[in-house]
Amino acid sequence: MFFSATQYAAATVTAALRAGLFGPRAAHRRILVVSNVAAIPEVSTPLDRMAGFEKLRPEFDEVRSWNEFISPHHPVGWSPRLQDAGLWEKAVRLAWNLGDAPVEIACESIQANPSRAVAEIFSDSPIHVYADGLMSYGPTRNRIPHHMSSRIARVLHLDLIPGLRPMLLAEYGVQPEAVPNAAIVGVLAQIGADGAELLARRLPERDRPTAVLLGQYLSAIELITQDEEEQLHVRMLRAAARAGHTDILFKPHPSAPVAYSTSLEAAAAELGVRVTVLSEPVLAETVFAFLKPQLVIGCFSTALMTAAAFYGIPVARVGTEMLLDRITPYENSNRVPLTVIDAVLPDAEHESVGEPLDLSAAGAALGPLVRAVGYCMQSRKHPDLRTETIAWLTGHLATHGRYFKKRRLTTLRLPGGSPVRAEALRRHPAVRRAVRQLRATAAARQG
Repeated sequence: MFFSATQYAAATVTAALRAGLFGPRAAHRRILVVSNVAAIPEVSTPLDRMAGFEKLRPEFDEVRSWNEFISPHHPVGWSPRLQDAGLWEKAVRLAWNLGDAPVEIACESIQANPSRAVAEIFSDSPIHVYADGLMSYGPTRNRIPHHMSSRIARVLHLDLIPGLRPMLLAEYGVQPEAVPNAAIVGVLAQIGADGAELLARRLPERDRPTAVLLGQYLSAIELITQDEEEQLHVRMLRAAARAGHTDILFKPHPSAPVAYSTSLEAAAAELGVRVTVLSEPVLAETVFAFLKPQLVIGCFSTALMTAAAFYGIPVARVGTEMLLDRITPYENSNRVPLTVIDAVLPDAEHESVGEPLDLSAAGAALGPLVRAVGYCMQSRKHPDLRTETIAWLTGHLATHGRYFKKRRLTTLRLPGGSPVRAEALRRHPAVRRAVRQLRATAAARQG
């Protein structure tokens, strides 16, 4: 059973199937389980009703709706009580005619529902986790209980940065496996055919945009305000104009307010450039394949790396310094994608842009930084990285200090932290009481 909540996720598992990563077609009965995780699912379109889904459908024997099965519960907020998990398994098997056959689960983030709920229900089933973005390179956000982590067979991921090894679930000994780039590009091309037709009607062949700007709607996850995000988009436009582009396409987040386009149009008039705002629901990868732009600019969207890795398009960043300063808490899962984009891509406002990225050696160069950031995010899960992190920080903190917070370095007693503050913490009465309680508990267990 393949659980997917987005069209991109379904495309990823379809690419994995076509690449043979789940064995021959005849060996398994394939069920795609669709989850609509929108805040109000009733007013949004599930992926199996989106344009292009018919290109994915042949890979599956059946398509089921998780929302319909657990109704009236919401997929994000519901999971079974532990004592009821067996009853729910029987209900699923009966409703979907599974009989007593063994079941394997392929799902997105195992850290949250609905994937976690499914893993609880099928408590004996092997689990394949797949990740379709830059977050796979970062550490696992939440603790996975042993009865679940011990069943995870692998992490399937897109190989956006060759040589960079994902940290996701590594603390449980789970091995990563890349989905071939050719397979995912082929799937995206198929489901993007309708979008390409729309773009052909929307954008005349003469004077088509040569630069694409990517919106993310970062205010929705409270990293910046709406006004700041609007200005971030204007900065992207100015950077594209600075690079010599006079016809520019802005692809906003689907939930972006209309005010964004108004601000961009005002800035475009001031700069003497033409900006087209693409409000239609077209995948960014469809835009890349159709337009073949000379430049893509964004903040830290995964689509920046798909443009570079899949289509060889020059990419650049804007605003990552501000986000590195703002993002909280330090464990925020967006920190590694933000770090990767900031470290690999040129700054569109201050550096020369327009050349394709050479990603051949990027993974080897980026690995130590990502592991150091990952250790600082989840030090208890990766104690084996402490020695490497200390050595790397000793030699590189002066040039890479923006990726680390002094308070975090102090708390972990790492280079760059404040030794005075660390000593003060050790002397703090609350800390001393906690240490005494831990020692007493340990002694009692030994006794």
